[in-house]
Amino acid sequence: METVRVALDARSYPLHIGEGAIDAEALYRPHLPAGRIAVVTNPVVAALYLERVKAALARAGASPAIEILVEDGEQAKSWSALDRVFDALLAARMGRDGLLVALGGGVVGDLAGFAAAVYQRGIPFLQVPTTLLAQVDSSVGGKTAVNHARGKNMIGAFHQPAAVIADVGTLATLPERELRAGLAEVIKHGFALDATLVAWLENNMERLLAREAVALTHVVRRSCELKAGVVAADERESGARTLLNFGHTFGHAIELGAGYGVWLHGEAVAAGMVMAAELSVRAGLLPAADAERVRRLVCAAGLPVAGPALAPERYLELMAGDKKAAGGRSRYVVLQKVGRAILRDDIDERVAREAIAASVEGAPAAAAR
Repeated sequence: METVRVALDARSYPLHIGEGAIDAEALYRPHLPAGRIAVVTNPVVAALYLERVKAALARAGASPAIEILVEDGEQAKSWSALDRVFDALLAARMGRDGLLVALGGGVVGDLAGFAAAVYQRGIPFLQVPTTLLAQVDSSVGGKTAVNHARGKNMIGAFHQPAAVIADVGTLATLPERELRAGLAEVIKHGFALDATLVAWLENNMERLLAREAVALTHVVRRSCELKAGVVAADERESGARTLLNFGHTFGHAIELGAGYGVWLHGEAVAAGMVMAAELSVRAGLLPAADAERVRRLVCAAGLPVAGPALAPERYLELMAGDKKAAGGRSRYVVLQKVGRAILRDDIDERVAREAIAASVEGAPAAAAR
């Protein structure tokens, strides 16, 4: 078991990473509440891991947990699913002395975390992520949200978990498509923050796709270290934390334009990173050879390197509502070099339009690279 700490003074918390973590009652015991415990999950994850989590909680001394099931997939990040969580908590008379446990991927974590942030003005919660994407990214940092028809993650709150319990053993049951989607966030951490991680990924992608536990533990730990450092410096995304959105401005536009759930979040981020790298080249910030490294690594992970064939104007329209936009202008996370992302608000719309046009399905530039 390895532990990384998110340093936020009184709200600091541990990230426990390792095989078998989900069964380790000692990891739950420090966070047992005086009141009741509710576990939010979906039917797919529940069939695999709910009884193990409940057993670990019982061994830690907890009373029987309330079970709250939401639908599987991005559609669960909705007002209706949130209301079902609230209804179950109220029906069980959960008080402010209770604890919510988010058991599942990023969708469950975001939904349960937002519910915990606002239920009775805030109750504590644990993240128990079971997907690679959640373990390396979404479970860390306290960003919680539901989606809106006009934008992804537009309704939410910052609410840090009491702890994250990331069992890499759960990745053995992860569908192949979900595993690859999670690798997109690992790739993002490398290109935005850590050139050494990029080089490691270029040499070890086959080990990750083969689900070698040592390799998976390495990328989960390193991603958590990188994100923990950024969150500690910029918890509410007013500065450096925006760099963790490399690929996300374009990626969120892809998800919204295609319809939530058609593209997995990691798939959209992967194509978004290729777009952002293309934009970096066209803006005169990044050598073309480094953009090619982005494309090659995304391709090696089995992820899409081109976005859906929407008109550039449609992409720009969808991105206009992005949370990073300011003063009516889109702001882009772009690369200066491998391992160093920056936020720019002075990129000409024409250049952005050209980068998009070159990076969608059927574009000659996208096919040639």
